[in-house]
Amino acid sequence: MKKRETVIIFSAHSDDFVIGAGGTIAKYSEEGKKVLVFVMSYGEKSHPWMKDNVTKKFRSEEAFKASEVLGCTTTFFNLKEFDFKEEAKRKRLIKKIKEIVITEKPSKIFTHSDEDPHPDHRATHLLTLDVFDLLKKKPDVYIYSIWNPVSMKTLDVPKMYVDISSTFKKKLQALKLFRSQYQAILPLSLQTLFRNLKAGLKIKKKMGEEFYKIK
Repeated sequence: MKKRETVIIFSAHSDDFVIGAGGTIAKYSEEGKKVLVFVMSYGEKSHPWMKDNVTKKFRSEEAFKASEVLGCTTTFFNLKEFDFKEEAKRKRLIKKIKEIVITEKPSKIFTHSDEDPHPDHRATHLLTLDVFDLLKKKPDVYIYSIWNPVSMKTLDVPKMYVDISSTFKKKLQALKLFRSQYQAILPLSLQTLFRNLKAGLKIKKKMGEEFYKIK
């Protein structure tokens, strides 16, 4: 039997994978692909007035529910926000991720753009490339955008467009599950809608997601 194609998504926080690639995740899942999401941090600092374990609980529950909608499985690495580099070093995370990639043999890896202004997003990008450099069999690596409206460094980088016309509703449904992030999700949802409409126009479809192939 032919082995299922595997795709890996790296996400800095619990909602980033939905915002950046939710429609594609849902489409790949419907096509029978195995989609694995790895989230670096629970994002416990989003609610500093609460105990960390409480924030981690509801943020992970939101991510798991969203994953059910999209058809992927999600794993948290539990890094502390704004300290990914040192946390990853302390937990030997690069070695762990390398072992995961070698075992799962993904055809594609998706990660954050290095032009994103959020330091955790850029750190996730760098962690992904650190792992990539250690691999003998190298998958394709694509980046997605969250807070950066444009990507200047990728003007000459090959683009990949995914038609998400049939799965955009699932993406919105998944986004609505992040109720704890309503203050950020609303502006990001509007930005995502515009971005997905624009990408759809590029391929003459209703909705699309745009990625840049960097490796």
